[in-house]
Amino acid sequence: MRNTHAHLVRLVVLLSLLLANAFEARSQDATYRPKNQLIPAPGCLTMKGAWEGGSATCTEASHQLWLKDVQHWRMERKIRIGYSSSRYDRPEVQWAQSSFMQPQMMVQDRYFYDPAAGKYTVNRYLDDLEQRYGGIDSVLIWPTYPNMGIDNRNQLDMVRSMPGGVNGLKQMVADFHRRGVRVLFPMMMWDQGTRDPGRAWPDAIAALMKEIGADGINGDTQDGVPLEFSLAADRAGHPLVFEPEGGPSEEALAWNLMTWGQYNGQYDFVPGVDKYRWLEPKHMVNISDRWNRSKTDDLQYAFFNGEGWESWENIWGIWNGITPRDAEATRRVAALERGIARFLISPEWEPFYPMHRYGVFASRWPTAEETVWTIVNRNEYSTDGAQMTIPHRDGVRYFDLYHGSELNPQREPAVIVFIGPLQDLLDVPTFDVLSFPLEARGYGAVLATHGEPSDAQRKLMAKMQSMTAQPLSSYSNVWKTLPQKLVEVRPTAPASSAPEGMIRIPEDDFLFKVEGIEIEGSNDVGVDVQYPWEPDARRFHEHRVTIRAFYIDKYPVTNAQFKKFLDASRYRPRDDHDFLRDWKDGTFPQGWANKPVTWVSQEDARTYAAWAGKRLPREWEWQYAAQGNDGRLYPWGNDWRPTAVPDAWTGRDMAGADNVDAHPGGASPFGVMDLVGNVWQWTDEYVDDHTRAGILRGGSYYQPQGSIWYFPQAYRNDQHGKLLLMAPSYDRSGGLGFRCVVDAP
Repeated sequence: MRNTHAHLVRLVVLLSLLLANAFEARSQDATYRPKNQLIPAPGCLTMKGAWEGGSATCTEASHQLWLKDVQHWRMERKIRIGYSSSRYDRPEVQWAQSSFMQPQMMVQDRYFYDPAAGKYTVNRYLDDLEQRYGGIDSVLIWPTYPNMGIDNRNQLDMVRSMPGGVNGLKQMVADFHRRGVRVLFPMMMWDQGTRDPGRAWPDAIAALMKEIGADGINGDTQDGVPLEFSLAADRAGHPLVFEPEGGPSEEALAWNLMTWGQYNGQYDFVPGVDKYRWLEPKHMVNISDRWNRSKTDDLQYAFFNGEGWESWENIWGIWNGITPRDAEATRRVAALERGIARFLISPEWEPFYPMHRYGVFASRWPTAEETVWTIVNRNEYSTDGAQMTIPHRDGVRYFDLYHGSELNPQREPAVIVFIGPLQDLLDVPTFDVLSFPLEARGYGAVLATHGEPSDAQRKLMAKMQSMTAQPLSSYSNVWKTLPQKLVEVRPTAPASSAPEGMIRIPEDDFLFKVEGIEIEGSNDVGVDVQYPWEPDARRFHEHRVTIRAFYIDKYPVTNAQFKKFLDASRYRPRDDHDFLRDWKDGTFPQGWANKPVTWVSQEDARTYAAWAGKRLPREWEWQYAAQGNDGRLYPWGNDWRPTAVPDAWTGRDMAGADNVDAHPGGASPFGVMDLVGNVWQWTDEYVDDHTRAGILRGGSYYQPQGSIWYFPQAYRNDQHGKLLLMAPSYDRSGGLGFRCVVDAP
């Protein structure tokens, strides 16, 4: 624990010389080497019980020992890796150095795109973030996982499938740029099982990003993006900022200008120093802690390190919204960091500047003429009074940037520990003691400057004074899940007898038991869907429902049947990108008449169903028709039967589905055919304030290889897939078709 009196002074007499001599004799290995991505704090800052040997007292000497140790480590690492910061100095990529707030945004977010109007709504999306937590500096637009792999579209095809194609994307990116927001897209080097791009990935990615005007790339699951990707962007004449998800090698820091900070729960009471920021303060780290419902640790670690935050709320369609308190803290941290951005790249950054109060930690960020301190109070209680001591310099004034007011320092003499003749040789320095309040789990910032603050600093203080008039404690810190609603489906006109090609399913009570197959999210509330009888979304569902009698198509709708509909109705969707992508000149390939129609959106399928006097099945109707009432795992029984389904296709191009009547051994107890393993089938749609999702049943023949991250299959009767919906152009898939139902009297 800290000795308060000792921290009223910063001893200057001979101490630096003694420490320098001590370090000359040290080995090359640093004492405080990084643990994963964080450099540990001085040991004396951590409270220890008597059974652990007790706490050590922090002194100026212990601080300087720690500081010189980590400075020595930094110097040695830069020498060993031959480090050059030249790429950070290129004007076209310097925006990354102040990209503090960056959400990962799913393209399916309803604030980003309006499918009814058929247009991107960038202003609506940004206005919402501005209102809730103060806005963003860049955005990572995510169009791939978890949908990728439902067909053979590769990661760049998924981008091109977004509404409006390349021209629409260019306009959308320009809309973000008009609001001062930079745009990144992801790349997935695990995507080796879908369509071959036909050229090297670095060149293919660089070309598309240039075409649409994007600013950077996030390397999904990558521990550093290889240099060749940066060189490819340079060759294309459109330099990009690369941001790996995992920490790059120290050598790769020279061309990976941003990084995610995934500290994996390493949020100790005493914050760690991010090693990438320490090696290169111009390197931007955005802390990503997606599933944590409290963001205080993220924000405090970010503010202490002068870095940013990945303000990620829509996680694969699962909403983990920030609380009002975290939102307000984000607004304040973001405003301060943007206002002092030029300080936060200081090569003279000094973490753990000595503070008076236990649990209060500061970083010092000096420039040639001014200094800023970023301060966090990790305690669960507020502190007030004397907080820090600074060597006095004539003409220096101090300002509480967080509260927007000037500070009046108390001037005190140093305590001299030397006596006798040595003391007579020294001038006795004096120090300024600064007092200000720090809220529990709160923030502070101090500016030291000669004379008057600049106009920009005055504006920042005025903004912060207004913003901090209300304490953070007055904002709710209660996390809430987001409710979902099932999209209702109009009943059809009842049919007194089975329409052609349909099978009657009798009325019965049915135990509807199903689980979602999402790869991530565990069993957290909000994962998967919320059925009408459930209070919230969850992965595992079990409910007894009364199912009225209905008729269901014996087979999925075929290409021939869909062609008949097109000829009769002259239907052409407004958003027609990828509509019937495997057809040519208005018809299906030869020999495909009896294969299930694919590359149809849910809207296309609903339009066909309405034309035919039918509707899409409710999910529990589909499952009842497939399972009967004996709980069987597959339509034909409890054991997997390879002959009952098409052979799996693992190539990079899709071979096409089997004929719908090719596997009679796959019949359900009611005689319904081709339910599993040929093509996925549309059923219900669920909506919350931010996401739409379609529930898919049956799985498909297409199984891309090489990664666990592709859209998983759900062949069992008690499993379903959840496809995130954006727009018809994006939602259509070569592995997805449909069948219809008609209500019975």
